[in-house]
Amino acid sequence: MQLLKQLCQIHAPSGNEKKMTDFLLNYIETHKVQWKVQPVIVNNEDFQDCILLVFGKPNAAVFAHMDSIGYTVRYGHQLVPIGGPASKTGYTLTGSDSQGDITCTLKYDEEEGELSYEYHREIDRGTELVFKSDFRETDETVQSCYMDNRLGVWAALKVAETLENGIIAFSCWEEHGGGSVAYLAKYIYEHYHVRQALIADITWVTEGVQPGKGVVISMRDSLIPRRSYVQKIISIAKESGVPYQLEVEGAGGSDAKELQKAAYPWDWCFVGAPEDNVHTPDEIVNKNDIYSMVKLYKALLEKL
Repeated sequence: MQLLKQLCQIHAPSGNEKKMTDFLLNYIETHKVQWKVQPVIVNNEDFQDCILLVFGKPNAAVFAHMDSIGYTVRYGHQLVPIGGPASKTGYTLTGSDSQGDITCTLKYDEEEGELSYEYHREIDRGTELVFKSDFRETDETVQSCYMDNRLGVWAALKVAETLENGIIAFSCWEEHGGGSVAYLAKYIYEHYHVRQALIADITWVTEGVQPGKGVVISMRDSLIPRRSYVQKIISIAKESGVPYQLEVEGAGGSDAKELQKAAYPWDWCFVGAPEDNVHTPDEIVNKNDIYSMVKLYKALLEKL
């Protein structure tokens, strides 16, 4: 889990994913020689900070967002959220500005709904602050801030090791409204005629989804994917023998929202491990669900 630990420590809130992009490009360049197939790497100004890995003759694409939630310094000691962090007074935040590295404390006034930071000086306005990483691993679980979605990125990199035909897309901005998947989907469809997508992201532990019971196949969230495609995913999962759970929700979203609204006929399905303590510094995932996520992705990309 050393790679996952490294990913969770990288400062890459929505809109400032450059450090994650640089880390991934370096990791891919260093390790791709050990992979079964050498991918075409697409990363240029047209893709901003996003990365595409194209393996063989692809029939499906995996989307994994690189960004995290966090906070932006407003005026004085005020903060505004990036995405939807679960805010609680006392959380430790980190970042850096023109005066150096920062470790400060989050303050949340529940009555007024106001966010601020406690620090010995004013931090430059526009500075992004994120949860301080505290990576904890046991025999059964992994716990850290930003398992959502550094675990999705980790799983995609593990799948890349043996992937023969497929596309892996590392996207930006998902936690704060999205924006990159639209042009990634356009490029993939027009250049490779691929229109089947898997969303490698992290979902919630709920009364119907339990930790340790397997990877989650989401039948719907705030959006509804095409039922015939979801049934195809479920059929492959059944045949694979990989433990899985079915999720039905009325809220939540992912990179899929841009595929759903695209001008191209994309099919998509969210497939990911469930976590507890969502959007806090203490997100926790069962290792059985992590391993089943990777196994199911490998099976799906062979069969789709």
